Amino acid sequence: MREPFPDISEADLAEVRRMNRNLRWAPRFRAPTPLGRLMIQTMLGAQAILPVGLHGTRVVTKRITHNGYAVSLRILRPAQGEVRGVHIDYHGGGWAIGTAAMDDLINADIVRETGIAVVSVDYTTLPDIAFLDQITQAHAAADWVFEHAEAEFGARDLFIGGQSAGAHLAACSLIRLRDRRADFARLKGAVLFFGPYDLSATPSVRNAPRDTLVLDGPAMMPGIARLLPDRDEAGRRAPDVSPLHADLARLPPALFLCGTIDPLLDDSKLMAERWQAASGNARLIIVPESPHAFNRLPTRLAATTNRWVRDWLVRRLEADAAREPRQAAE
Repeated sequence: MREPFPDISEADLAEVRRMNRNLRWAPRFRAPTPLGRLMIQTMLGAQAILPVGLHGTRVVTKRITHNGYAVSLRILRPAQGEVRGVHIDYHGGGWAIGTAAMDDLINADIVRETGIAVVSVDYTTLPDIAFLDQITQAHAAADWVFEHAEAEFGARDLFIGGQSAGAHLAACSLIRLRDRRADFARLKGAVLFFGPYDLSATPSVRNAPRDTLVLDGPAMMPGIARLLPDRDEAGRRAPDVSPLHADLARLPPALFLCGTIDPLLDDSKLMAERWQAASGNARLIIVPESPHAFNRLPTRLAATTNRWVRDWLVRRLEADAAREPRQAAE
């Protein structure tokens, strides 16, 4: 039986509404100018130098080269005790901004409360890499974790996930892993927050209004189209870039999470429906009155969501641990 998502109180929703009123005054995210990107990346880089909230974890940065791609990994692991598994994380930022350290607080909670190490991929952001190469680099990082998890962490069980553009890269990567790795069954689950899974644009993206919170609604379709300027709409729907249109069979249990006022809501709904139809193990959590990136906001509902996700990861580990002795006995 699936554990239900916690009840959401009226007090929690009232807090979310207050936060949304404040967000209406905040600038909406759209593809940054070169100068804006430089300023954002510089500020985010300072977080990696001066980390906060990481007590109980050990943090190292590792530069790897794998399958012809170089990439930095930000590794968080328990300060003490064994590592129970490894979670591969991809940060958000519209493919163009962001760093692995941006996810430190969420990832540190995973490490402390689950015993799962996190390998956060500091993939190269646009325009410093071609978009198709960015997807391939993201997959190379995940493949490296498969190759080295036992030696680096003493753990075989793996998870993968991301937020926003990071959820897209995670989905693309796990599909490639399934097609190329004989040990793909080691991947025990995927946690995908508010990702864009159809680069030809789902209906909720096409119809995003001007008053969308966090994201600039009208700028989304032309922004996504610029990722692949040599492809028309049908080309952007191809499975190599749009996981929604890929073969979703033989995939691990997946958790899709999105807010009701996120313009990417249809992406999560449709992806969960297709995953469930093909693999029979998708779970969709739609969080009321919540915008894009809601789980990063300072609200009780965000904290509840992130805690429930951590519990889901532990349940996945425990379910497989209970299954293995039965299989051995048979």
